[in-house]
Amino acid sequence: MKFLVSCINEEEAEAAVKGGADIIDVKNPKEGPLGASFPWTIKGVKSIVPKDVEVSCTLGDLPNLPGSVSLAALGASTTGVNYLKVGLGKVKTQDEAVSLLKSAVKAANDFNPAIKVVATGYADSDRSCTICPQLIPEIASEANANVAMVDTAVKNGANLFSFLTRREIKSLVDDGHERGLQVALAGSLRKEHLKDILALKADIVGVRGAVCTDGDRLKGQVTSEAVADLRAALRQMQAEVAAVR
Repeated sequence: MKFLVSCINEEEAEAAVKGGADIIDVKNPKEGPLGASFPWTIKGVKSIVPKDVEVSCTLGDLPNLPGSVSLAALGASTTGVNYLKVGLGKVKTQDEAVSLLKSAVKAANDFNPAIKVVATGYADSDRSCTICPQLIPEIASEANANVAMVDTAVKNGANLFSFLTRREIKSLVDDGHERGLQVALAGSLRKEHLKDILALKADIVGVRGAVCTDGDRLKGQVTSEAVADLRAALRQMQAEVAAVR
């Protein structure tokens, strides 16, 4: 399972790499859970990250404006990232979500077929009035995206498991895998959640607040020590699972 750390600048990215992150995710939390960063920030992060560490960036949560998202996807693709995360927090129907995502996929893949597009939905869909998270794998598959991701939209202390049961998450992960997708899980996750995420067989686990000073995703800063602590815990859990097998 890959370990993704969301960062806002080069300094945080350097700390995340030092701590052992597999994917550096560039975002702007001030603009929302999938707030988009600036092209120059993404390029700056990309320039300092070793080639064996992947980089992703967010496009934000866009309304049903396929043309706008296609231009955003093309622009983000030019920065050299490995993943583009498309938020589905403002579309109202499954058809709108597929249409929006298809536009992002086409724009990105026309520029670079190797770029992976991540369809991101929210576990707290009832309170954020977004697409049901259980539909994300189907939407991603229909749009020819590569990764189905579930996060939380409202960051107020609740986490992924506050809104979905383990059985529901496992069903979502299995659905994604059956469709040939990778599945990423995030949503205010902490060290105590890693064992469950590993058992659910997610391909990617994403964090930010858990590796920031004071656990504050907005005012805190990613530290290499916190990243290394979670990385070590995850490796230990993976080793224990392997030993049992």
